[in-house]
Amino acid sequence: MDKKKLTIPLVCHGHSRPVVDLFYSPITPDGFFLISASKDSSPMLRNGETGDWIGTFEGHKGAVWSCCLDTNALRAATGSADFSAKVWDALTGDVLHSFEHKHIVRACAFSEDAHLLLTGGVEKVLRIYDLNRPDASPTEVEKSPGSVRTVAWFHTDQTILSSCSDMGGVRLWDVRSGKIVQTLETKSSVTSAEVSQDGRYITTADGSTVKFWDANHFGLVKSYNMPCTMESASLEPKYGNKFIAGGEDMWVHVFDFNTGEEIACNKGHHGPVHCVRFSPGGESYASGSEDGTIRIWQTPLTNEDTEALPANGSTGTVTVTADEVSQKIEGFHISDEGKSGEKKEGGNE
Repeated sequence: MDKKKLTIPLVCHGHSRPVVDLFYSPITPDGFFLISASKDSSPMLRNGETGDWIGTFEGHKGAVWSCCLDTNALRAATGSADFSAKVWDALTGDVLHSFEHKHIVRACAFSEDAHLLLTGGVEKVLRIYDLNRPDASPTEVEKSPGSVRTVAWFHTDQTILSSCSDMGGVRLWDVRSGKIVQTLETKSSVTSAEVSQDGRYITTADGSTVKFWDANHFGLVKSYNMPCTMESASLEPKYGNKFIAGGEDMWVHVFDFNTGEEIACNKGHHGPVHCVRFSPGGESYASGSEDGTIRIWQTPLTNEDTEALPANGSTGTVTVTADEVSQKIEGFHISDEGKSGEKKEGGNE
């Protein structure tokens, strides 16, 4: 791979403050979607393939730290510094439920079956809300040892994981007993934890290290030292042969999963990178930064990928020319300026 080859991203404007979380939906009959959380208090929904703005969820009164979509991308959830977690209709932008907390909500996640919402934050409490009975009191999992930074479900909603912003390690909780059953030990605080699409690995970023853990036996599979402090990392979902990481050096790095060798280094952000995520088909990935932009990058193909491609090509792969990219970027500026008129379509008035 020629590291000097210039990768031109799709640049998504719209947020007025840093972008702190990104989440891709699975592939749905309508395509796949990307939701972003920002300190500007207005999460945004986009077409995951093109980056085109679909709508803005309006209603939070503080920075939004976390966002996610359910399996069918019909509902969104957000966690905010206004001491609430909200569930939204992703088609209309309306608030469906607002769950009040006693402190900042840093993380939220839908269960795989989309019936439950998990939240965590500065209160050091993990809560599970039953979305079929939103007025019922949430189930509180055993008290977290520190302020919750990340949460996720796996093992068909039987296990949840959580990391803390003020201590190292990832704790795994049995949902039925509400007890911690395992701790994945790290030196630094884990700022990003992702369960791979096939359920095999847990990818964590702690300090200047990215680690891969066996999601079933919980052993450490690989650990790679990074060139700087990395805030977020994501494993390519289709072949599992590369991963991305972003952090304080403002670059988005692509690495070989098996060797740790850097495959590509994407420059373009003007501030630290807070979040990186692969699209569900692995053909592209998104990064969110302190500079308030989201950038969508095409995944570099390696020889291994080319050999493994099915006869009809990779699912949903897009080939974009530089001209198309510049047209799209110009289009974002146009839609950005005219957004007040569009907002009715996806916003919550």
